[in-house]
Parts: sequence; C-alpha cells; structure tokens
Amino acid sequence: MSNREAVETWIRDYERLWRTPGTDGLDRLFTADATYLTSPWAEPITGLPALAEFWESHRDGPDEEFTLTAQVIAVDGPTAVVRASVEYLEPGDRWRDLWVLELDVDGLCAAFEEWPFAPGLEGQHNGQ
Repeated sequence: MSNREAVETWIRDYERLWRTPGTDGLDRLFTADATYLTSPWAEPITGLPALAEFWESHRDGPDEEFTLTAQVIAVDGPTAVVRASVEYLEPGDRWRDLWVLELDVDGLCAAFEEWPFAPGLEGQHNGQ
C-alpha cells in the first residue's frame, strides 16, 4: 500500500541513486522482477540486471547536470502518478514526464511506466 509520503521518498531516492556512481542501490528502489517502461509502447525492461544495464547506458554518469522537480498527482493503493520535469544543462534539453508507479508493501517499485514529452514533440500523435 502506498501513500503520498512513501511516493515522495521513493522519488528522492530515485534521483539520489541516478546521481550516484554504479547501480548497487537499485534493489532498494525496485523489486527483483520489476518492469520498467521508458514509454507506454516500449518493450519492458525486466529485472534488476537489465535495469542496471539500462541505467548505465542511458545516463552521462553520476555527475550528469540536471534538475528534477516532481509532484505526486495521485495515489490510489499501490498505484501512484507523478508529474516530473527534468532540465539538463544543455539548452533546450528538457522533459516533462508522467510516471505511473506500482509500489509494493515495502515501498519498492514493481512497475515503472514513463510517459515522456519534450518541446517540439507536442502534436505528434497518430503516427504524425
């Protein structure tokens, strides 16, 4: 069962781990068999080893410069919806995301689904 405070803690821990060298702490954020979708239509990344490989290949390193702001929009039992904004150092490299999280009773994420949006991508739907 999730609550707003548990989700906010999870988000802070997620950002802290993203900024930390290595991926040893993933087991304190995700279940062993967690699924991670980088978009609603992506193939899921499944399990901690695959997630660790993804993290290492998709970040510039723990010194990557960005700001993350996140707001918990809704929590319903184990499901949470979060609005996240990420701004990187490079001008124009910014994202607005919706995250759908499924947290277990221990506060570990069993399923992470990201709905990413970036400037210039709005209006691109239905294959356009």
